[in-house]
Amino acid sequence: MMHVMETKTRKILRIILIVALVVTLVLMLCLVFRGCCSSEAPSSVPPPVPAEPMTKLASVTDTVAAAVSETSGWLELPAVPDDLEGHHVVTHRAEMEGRQQRNYTILYDEDLFAAVWVAYPLCDAHMSSGREETWAYDPKLPESVQTSVRRGYGASIPTKNYPGNFYARGHQIPNADRSAVPQMQAQTYYSTNMTPQIQNGFNGAIWAKLEEAVRSAVPDNDTLYVVTGASFGQGAHTGQDESMKTIVNKNDSKILPVPSHYWKALLKVKRDSKGITSAKTIGFWLQHDDLKDNSYEEFVVSVDQIEQWTGIDLFTNLSDSVESSAESQTSWASFRSY
Repeated sequence: MMHVMETKTRKILRIILIVALVVTLVLMLCLVFRGCCSSEAPSSVPPPVPAEPMTKLASVTDTVAAAVSETSGWLELPAVPDDLEGHHVVTHRAEMEGRQQRNYTILYDEDLFAAVWVAYPLCDAHMSSGREETWAYDPKLPESVQTSVRRGYGASIPTKNYPGNFYARGHQIPNADRSAVPQMQAQTYYSTNMTPQIQNGFNGAIWAKLEEAVRSAVPDNDTLYVVTGASFGQGAHTGQDESMKTIVNKNDSKILPVPSHYWKALLKVKRDSKGITSAKTIGFWLQHDDLKDNSYEEFVVSVDQIEQWTGIDLFTNLSDSVESSAESQTSWASFRSY
């Protein structure tokens, strides 16, 4: 009798052991498949989403050109307002150099149907000669808060040099800044990266030349940090209220505010083994008009000045000591050679 009971006990123990092994195997398989289905690069740091209250965005991954510590954040990012009602902070990512990397981050304003700013890193690996033109809604936001850009706006604007001028779909991060990475370049054609921009004398002239100059300023084997923004009157530049122009987008009949000014803020840094040792910045502030007869170099300003006119704290992830000395610079030649 005792022998029978011992035999049954051993059988029960074997069954329990087998069940435990099966459960362990199932759990391990679940974890493996969960990791394989993830669209983000593995990271212990969450993506840059606003916190309460928030002055900085944390980093997730890095560009191929230069290391930025996860504790200090992505260097291109401005501060984000504590009150984000009607606004969205969105970061787009894509595969580059065999891994998921950040493309660009926007602060999008629903009422303006536009990004207040677009921030991104720029290095040689981003740029080539390709063109991936795919006008589309931004998949990370509801279409109801965007405007259609599948075709042109269909709005004319006679200007001093071009009586038949019109508003183009103007990129804030240029498609050419991502011409080496098709998926990243396709993301630059999202509605949230567009604003109505005067084509002749601006978008196809001085603004395009400024964009080209920015690309030429990328340091060898390192990163240029860029913030591009649009200002919509309301005291911009003059310090006084300005009337806001609007157009009707013939694609969807939505009324779109037209920027009164466009701006760019650029940052370069130098590092040693302990981190960032120094930095230099430069800014550009352009009236949105037919500027066919002007050079972008006429519109150089300091980053401090852009911050004063916009109320945006730029390059907030620099240390205070480095930021304070870097943001007063106004020499384009000095910045290019830095």
